[in-house]
Amino acid sequence: MATQTTPPSQSNVIGRSVARIDGPLKTTGTAQYAADFHFPNMAHAVPVQSTIASGRIEKLDAAAAQSMPGVLLVLHHGNMDKLYRVVPNDFSATTSEARPPFEDRTIYYWGQYVAVVVAETLEQATAAAAAVKVEYSQTPAKLSTNLGDYAGKRPSVSQRGDAEKAFAAAPIKVDQTYVTPAETHNPIEMHATVAAWEGDSVTLYETSQGVVNHRYAMAQVLGIPRENVTVVTRFLGSGFGGKLFPWPHSALAAVASRRLQRPVKLSVNRTMMFSNVGHRPLCEQRFQLGATTDGKLLSLRQDYINHTSLIDDIDEGCGEATTYLYSVPSLTVTRALAQRNVGTPSPMRGPGAVPGLFAMESAMDELAVALNMDPVELRLRNDATKDESNGQPFSSRHLKECIETGAAKFGWKQRTPAVGSMRRDGRVLGWGMAAASWGAYRFPCAATVALEVDGRVTVRCATQDVGTGTYTIFAQVLQEKTGLPFERIGVHLGDTSMPEGPMSGGSWATASVLPAVSSAADSVVKTLLQVANSTAGSPFAGVDPAKLQLTAGRVHQAGEPAETGVPFEKLIAMARLSRISADGNTTAIFEDPKAKGLSLHSFGAQFVEVEWEPQIARLRVSRVVTVIDGGRIINPKAAANQIKGAVVMGVGMGLLEQTVYDPRTGQPINGNMADYLMATCPDTPEIDVTFLDYPDLAMGEYGARGIGEIGLAGVAPAIASAVYHATGVRVRTLPVRIEDLLQSRIREA
Repeated sequence: MATQTTPPSQSNVIGRSVARIDGPLKTTGTAQYAADFHFPNMAHAVPVQSTIASGRIEKLDAAAAQSMPGVLLVLHHGNMDKLYRVVPNDFSATTSEARPPFEDRTIYYWGQYVAVVVAETLEQATAAAAAVKVEYSQTPAKLSTNLGDYAGKRPSVSQRGDAEKAFAAAPIKVDQTYVTPAETHNPIEMHATVAAWEGDSVTLYETSQGVVNHRYAMAQVLGIPRENVTVVTRFLGSGFGGKLFPWPHSALAAVASRRLQRPVKLSVNRTMMFSNVGHRPLCEQRFQLGATTDGKLLSLRQDYINHTSLIDDIDEGCGEATTYLYSVPSLTVTRALAQRNVGTPSPMRGPGAVPGLFAMESAMDELAVALNMDPVELRLRNDATKDESNGQPFSSRHLKECIETGAAKFGWKQRTPAVGSMRRDGRVLGWGMAAASWGAYRFPCAATVALEVDGRVTVRCATQDVGTGTYTIFAQVLQEKTGLPFERIGVHLGDTSMPEGPMSGGSWATASVLPAVSSAADSVVKTLLQVANSTAGSPFAGVDPAKLQLTAGRVHQAGEPAETGVPFEKLIAMARLSRISADGNTTAIFEDPKAKGLSLHSFGAQFVEVEWEPQIARLRVSRVVTVIDGGRIINPKAAANQIKGAVVMGVGMGLLEQTVYDPRTGQPINGNMADYLMATCPDTPEIDVTFLDYPDLAMGEYGARGIGEIGLAGVAPAIASAVYHATGVRVRTLPVRIEDLLQSRIREA
């Protein structure tokens, strides 16, 4: 655990910047990630991938591989254990792909697992996997990246008024199509599973953003009772949504381990990361905005379509923020799916809202240009006072303040609107902005807090820390409740043998765990004070527990200094107890009467500066100001880190990232870290983060909402708007390319 030189006091630790307690473990290499687990007699598994995108396996010859040194097992469709699908719409047991591995001989996408080789060493397994021979009969693959020719049904997502009629009558119109490409998750830690059977039970050491869901899902897939499955994720090297639900490699490792009755490790390599463990899908969105000449929105229509796989219908949900962000009387949002021979898409940081906001905020910027109106003023003029999709009031909404604060910090008043009109140090400057939003969620959670006889306080919960600081948030609550320094606080997460906790996705973990930890801590302190009252020999025997309190780890009478009290561990020892423990629970937000009838969301504003050097066609994001209304901020240091990381990810989305599939084979042709471009240190702009810090008490005692997603929302459209301001080129298909900018008429700085 991390030790602070001057620990925050018991009264102010919540809301104070705190160094992460898991930092020393990670910087010293002590933290164990899934692939770090090693056991005696452990074998290694390597999958064999399909080399076609569509067709059928006609023959699979594993004889040569099976005879190679060290090879223990080759699994494929012909000899695979029976695996099962999870129950449809069972949201407690979700898999990323509905189809279990090797269920049939059909090939649905390039890279699909067709066999897995298990050997004594990784090198032996890799060599043998390359020796497996597969013959296919190919069928034409659906690989087109053109979604505009879709002619199928477009189900309604949301509707009010008559958007078509209002658009036709509107004096000012924008009607454009925006495209965001397929993007691949590239966390530092790749996916891995270590499976270890003992009798009829299996322990899976996983790269999981949801250990409880992983346990339930794998129990169904393997056909065994859930109590026979334990899932452990002590640490995660980021996930960005790609590790929310189990992928087929987890089942492959489990079956291999069961067959061999020895531990088996399966690590997904970087090539497999591009085909087998999800991606943000290609999305195409047509936006129609109609407005009055003074900038009031009259109509909004969004028709979005995203690609999905042939085996799973994954709706990206690009209308997530469209229906409530602005006030507009007539609105229509429709959706559609286009099946392609690609791996199943998965959530990626800010699913739905992030690509959706690229289109909507780009359209709003185009509307501002058409109106000859400041983009800030246009958004303020259309601020919503309620959620017009359902008529509900917002639990807390400070979008206007986000925009105004961001504009002031950015210096927006100095912006001149003419394209290419701003210069600095020989470079053309472009300034752009966008609004942002993300839903606020709270899901069930259970936690156990214990006061130990050795003077420590511990908390246990089967949630996980994906690298965002969850360990530290647990410790902050316990320090607030007990006054103990961090070195005397033990936080135990990431193991399904503990009380069930939420997934780390959708920005809901913090809001979900806080009430459970808080209520458990309150209960354990209450029990301690009762023990102090009822234990023979206690200096507080017979004293009304209501007149006692726990401060800085000592029980004392209310009104008296903490130094006059007794350390709680002495009272536990007097009572001949090993510990005092209590459970706490969180109620899901949709079951909470306090939140009933309220629309819960976080809001934000992104302001971006780009530098354009037309002589060498060089574009760089140089400065970002971001203002976030995310409820109460529990740990500003960790929160700012989240937002800054999201902004850098937004730079990648706006300027660099795109997964390119070979139109002949479906193979991701830039499926490696050299060819898939991501923002790195040289691409990182100056970033200023401001939190408004308004507690949203509909979310619970602490008023916290998640912030993992909203930091990315709005960054890409703000970049695109800044690019237009600098160059005059309106980029509607991401990422922004040099080829786009060569169209600029801004030639001299």
